[in-house]
Amino acid sequence: MLTLQQLRGDKEAAIAKLAKKGVDAAPIIAKIEELDDNRKALQMELDNTLAQQNKAAKEIGALMGQGKREEAEERKAQVAQLKARSNELSQEHERVTAELNAQIVLLPNFPADIVPQGKSAEDNLVVKIDENYSELPENPLPHWELARKYDIIDFDLGVKLTGAGFPVYKGKGARLQRALINYFLDYNTKAGYSEVEPPIMVNEASGFGTGQLPDKEGQMYHATADNFYLVPTAEVPLTNIYRDVILESNQFPVKITAYTPCFRREAGSYGKDVRGLNRLHQFDKVEIVQLALPENSYEALDGMVAHVEGLVKSLGLPYRILRLCGGDMSFTSALTYDFEVYSEAQKRWLEVSSVSNFESFQANRLKLRYKDENKKTRLAHTLNGSSLALPRIVAALLENNQTPEGIRIPEVLVPYTGFDMID
Repeated sequence: MLTLQQLRGDKEAAIAKLAKKGVDAAPIIAKIEELDDNRKALQMELDNTLAQQNKAAKEIGALMGQGKREEAEERKAQVAQLKARSNELSQEHERVTAELNAQIVLLPNFPADIVPQGKSAEDNLVVKIDENYSELPENPLPHWELARKYDIIDFDLGVKLTGAGFPVYKGKGARLQRALINYFLDYNTKAGYSEVEPPIMVNEASGFGTGQLPDKEGQMYHATADNFYLVPTAEVPLTNIYRDVILESNQFPVKITAYTPCFRREAGSYGKDVRGLNRLHQFDKVEIVQLALPENSYEALDGMVAHVEGLVKSLGLPYRILRLCGGDMSFTSALTYDFEVYSEAQKRWLEVSSVSNFESFQANRLKLRYKDENKKTRLAHTLNGSSLALPRIVAALLENNQTPEGIRIPEVLVPYTGFDMID
């Protein structure tokens, strides 16, 4: 959530920044200014009314002690009127404050200055590409056909058990999933991330804290009886560990990682974009999260990008790194780098990771703060990245490593799978 200072300190700059994300913020900011001015006026009148009320209340005892009963009764009547007015003002102040906050949360985060202009994925900037393409057999198979051929993923059984987008992993397919999860977690913990096993359901406050609510409630699975949400990513419970927490500056950086299944209702596009593992409603993902001091958060982002790049590279897959344009960024992000791996059989790039700096946007919603060297309380910065999302990694591994004898397993995974070939 943006702060009032960010929105009112330089209104024209705020409007220009949000326009980069395709948002016409001028009407909302005008409404925010009006509500904020009203809130301040109500607070001033409330403070004055309470001061008069307290003064009159103190005078009652003195007048009674002086035998001035009639004047004391007048003060009592005055106190009653002032109390009634202060209650009205307090309720109106709460209403206006709630409406003010409801307007502020409609606005996305400011994009960083280096975010490219653009409206869609076609406008994203390729900042690096590693074209480590494989030599494949003639007429290579897409992963959904390989999955059927080697009986490692059953999409039809998933439809029977649940519905489309819920595959069943079998045999070496299931072991490959487990191997990838363990390898990713080990890779992250060796880099200094502390492993956490969080709940996979969160409450509404957690969804609000990281920006999924009220922005993406239609994309989240909702257990209505208890008002819990199945996590769309481990970012949500991990970051919310520090909701309403004040850290000391010497506790940074905080680095945590977790594996969770992830759940997303979004249907996405159709055709080849949703075939097989390309887009699922339930999938496995390992996440990394960092909390950083504001002056260090972009250095932390660069480190996370390098970390994820090393992980992707270790799997031997061709990849590219994109800096997302304003129109393709998430609601909460200030700067995002996407990692895509190349699918040799599908002849297309598949997104496998997003690494983002949210600056203070999530921290303001979470009330995640720290005390600086002057013991002044400030908002921290939050960052997160996929390290990695499994479905499209699996798709690329199957397709790019197919041979006439079977599917080769990358060397780094063999100690985790216990086999070097799916055949």
